[in-house]
Amino acid sequence: MIEKTLLLKRPKQAKKTEPRVPRKPPENPTPVIKALAWGVHLYTALGLVMAAAIAVLLYQGGPDAFRWSFILMAIATFVDATDGTLARAIHIKEVLPKFDGRKLDDITDFLTYTALPLLLIWRAQLLPTGTEWCLVFPLLASAYGFCQSDAKTDDGFFLGFPSLWNVVAFYLYILQVPGNFALGAILILALMTFVPSRYLYPSQPGLLNRVDNVLSIGWTFMLGWVLWGMPSLETFRTAATTPQFRSVAVASLYYPAFYMGASWVVSVRHWTKPR
Repeated sequence: MIEKTLLLKRPKQAKKTEPRVPRKPPENPTPVIKALAWGVHLYTALGLVMAAAIAVLLYQGGPDAFRWSFILMAIATFVDATDGTLARAIHIKEVLPKFDGRKLDDITDFLTYTALPLLLIWRAQLLPTGTEWCLVFPLLASAYGFCQSDAKTDDGFFLGFPSLWNVVAFYLYILQVPGNFALGAILILALMTFVPSRYLYPSQPGLLNRVDNVLSIGWTFMLGWVLWGMPSLETFRTAATTPQFRSVAVASLYYPAFYMGASWVVSVRHWTKPR
């Protein structure tokens, strides 16, 4: 009777819940799966097509060509932000193990994030005359950053300034920043590539990344409005200084300010935390 009472009073054991097992990639992918995988790589390669079009536009020159260059850079950024999700969903490394999509992605990103934006800065004459050669510094700094094996940290951040020269070129151009100030900003950001500071990686989990993604929505609409209404060749320099056009462009700086500020808060906390 005592044993029976003790058994009745014994607490019930919680049911064991099996951990959710991620879906395994197909061992023998079908032709349809392979075709979808190649479609994802083709989607990534669209960035190269846009890079070629940007190069042609920059050769032509002029505000209309620069406007379309920025639009194509924005589309290329969207492709870059979404192709990784598609690749992971289809287990592209296992389906097409002999094709390195990361290399294709890096080639495309170097063109659309670094080489072509820097070319636009030169072509649009945004630097003081005689100092254009200084664009070699951000070019080489970005090459260094792209080739670092730890360019993306294990805890989900970019290490060093993540070569966002397309954003830099956009604001230098749209705000018609004075040449000496533009040169100083470019050199400082190029130097920041070598500083082991952490920068937000919006596609990774985390509170700051979620906030960053939410703030980027309004920023995207503001940039779209600016690009849609960017003045033509004859009126650009005058219209760029009108209150309405300039105010929206300046207001959109809230997002880069948050991105840089939050990134440096993370960096300082990382540097000061006990080892």
